Amino acid sequence: MVARLAADGACVYAVDRDQAGVKQLADDVPGVEPVVCDLSDLDALDDTMDALPPVDVLVNNAGLQHVAPVPEFDPDRFALILRVMLEAPFRLARRVLPHMYERGWGRLVHVSSAHGHRASPFKAAYVSAKHGLEGLSKVIALEAAEHGVTSNCVIPGYVRTPLVERQIADQARAHGIDEDEVRDRVLLAPEAVKRLIEPHEVAEVAAVLWGPASASITGSSLSVDGGWTAR
Repeated sequence: MVARLAADGACVYAVDRDQAGVKQLADDVPGVEPVVCDLSDLDALDDTMDALPPVDVLVNNAGLQHVAPVPEFDPDRFALILRVMLEAPFRLARRVLPHMYERGWGRLVHVSSAHGHRASPFKAAYVSAKHGLEGLSKVIALEAAEHGVTSNCVIPGYVRTPLVERQIADQARAHGIDEDEVRDRVLLAPEAVKRLIEPHEVAEVAAVLWGPASASITGSSLSVDGGWTAR
């Protein structure tokens, strides 16, 4: 996502709590400024926004996962996931919108998930956060339209990311099966296209939402889910 924004000529402020990782990203991709911030710390998030210049395109792309039945789901973990994946996007949006309104142009792109439209067992916090993010995006779309600002979601299925690769490894160990079987028979079971989605594919779809054809696309969710939500 960062590389795609930079390729379009944007000065990208990449926010991550991993200082070494985000610095390496900035070293690898010209036009990227690393910003270290833990989005679960909402006060730190506000301080970070105070230090940044005005934002024209906001991409909400942070995520984490925890898998457990509801009776065993740690309430603190549930709250953390909603704080990072729903409250932080709300906080970010409310900070960037005044500048966008004043300019008469702005784009908010939220990386949601097929889990923003479908549920899976044992993922109460993740599914709740993604459903909430979809709703937040639609509210912003309705409020911001008169100001030339759009808000949309991209809804991928399973993407080849460290988060998904950890899920595959964990399930393989838990069920005593190999990782290929977890990928093909468990994760990809609801998807018609039986392959993990590559991150650059999601970025290309997101680019439509900040690109020249985006003016009348708002309140929408663009699927990159291998047919999952067609069911």
